[in-house]
Amino acid sequence: MLSQKDNEALTRVGAGTPMGELMRRYWIPAAFSHQVAKPDCPPIRVKLMGENLVLFRDTNGRLGLLDERCPHRTASMFYGRNEEAGLRCVYHGLKFDVDGNCVDVPCVPQVGDKQQQKIRKQLAIKSYPCIERGDVVWTYMGPAEHKPAFPELEWTMVPSSHRFATRHIQECNWLQGLEGGFDATHLTFLHGGDAEKSRSIVATIYEVLPTDFGFVVATGRDPGNGSIMWNINVMLMPFHKVISSIPHAAHVWAPIDDENTMLYSVNFHPSRPLTDEDLAREKSFRGIHTENIPGTDHAIRNKANDYLIDRVLQASGQSYTGMRGLGTQDCAIQESMGPIADRTREHLLASDAAIGKIRRLLLQTLKDRAAGKPLPGMRPESYRVRSARCEAPKGQPIMDLIDRHVRVETRAAAE
Repeated sequence: MLSQKDNEALTRVGAGTPMGELMRRYWIPAAFSHQVAKPDCPPIRVKLMGENLVLFRDTNGRLGLLDERCPHRTASMFYGRNEEAGLRCVYHGLKFDVDGNCVDVPCVPQVGDKQQQKIRKQLAIKSYPCIERGDVVWTYMGPAEHKPAFPELEWTMVPSSHRFATRHIQECNWLQGLEGGFDATHLTFLHGGDAEKSRSIVATIYEVLPTDFGFVVATGRDPGNGSIMWNINVMLMPFHKVISSIPHAAHVWAPIDDENTMLYSVNFHPSRPLTDEDLAREKSFRGIHTENIPGTDHAIRNKANDYLIDRVLQASGQSYTGMRGLGTQDCAIQESMGPIADRTREHLLASDAAIGKIRRLLLQTLKDRAAGKPLPGMRPESYRVRSARCEAPKGQPIMDLIDRHVRVETRAAAE
């Protein structure tokens, strides 16, 4: 059980909140590059960390992420004209460049040049720097003096042909998604009938270890043969998971606001293009990706239609839930907890040992940021890691396995 104070600290992401300020010290995904593919293309709406923004690519190919509200009369910049290296508000013609500078105020031609310059300076719009990695537009929303180099996330460094990525909106707080991603026990039940047969053994060993990139969650299953089947997953600050699967996979839980999350899901291979066979399960939406309503980020199987649950399928035993796809199953149960789970009502069990440890590590990281201490994940090379599965004799130290299987220096991760 978590206190209400700690629950608030971990879940609220708005400006000025402990978690919001922590997350703003890292790069956050804003959109796919193809959504603003060409110079002077239409701007798109983006909501991140509780802020309403617009993203555009200017005439020179530079990306701009601006406050949606024009600082003149607060009209929406989404309707703006993207032209001649800037986004122009259609209400009165004020124009802003990608850095938020007001470069034209045509609605007051009667004032002189000096007065124009003064007006333009006063009317700067809030903006955030953007870069592109892995066919995704990322932004940094924190203090300029603390802006880190972009982390060496392996899936962002491979060619596009080696990667398959989708996204969809989860109607719940980001922490519900993250905790679900590192809850090993649910694989045996929630995904029963869909998960690999080895997951039918309930995990009984839980290790959570802090690292220079975030933390490692290692869970062990005992098959009764003198060894332990380990599943070692990495959490990279502030909201990344690399999944121990073949091909490799990853999640990013990017907060839209306190009660909604944009979940990016990725499959990738470090050394070759993905094949149809690699993606057969994912493109039939039986894996981590969801089938979305065309042209939207909303899943077809969603809370409004009870995720199209099939009670006959559930009763047959072929599916534990009667819901199609691992991603749908995860979203259904995480969203069922409410927009922000009330963790004061929980009764944690021994199988939740990893969840308790994860919360303590996150709370400690909030304290470290407030005290000005170094944060994990500030060195790009610290992200050169993968999750892994392995079998080892009982009693073998988990650090030996982490050193052997988690740290990687692949070509993709080292370039």
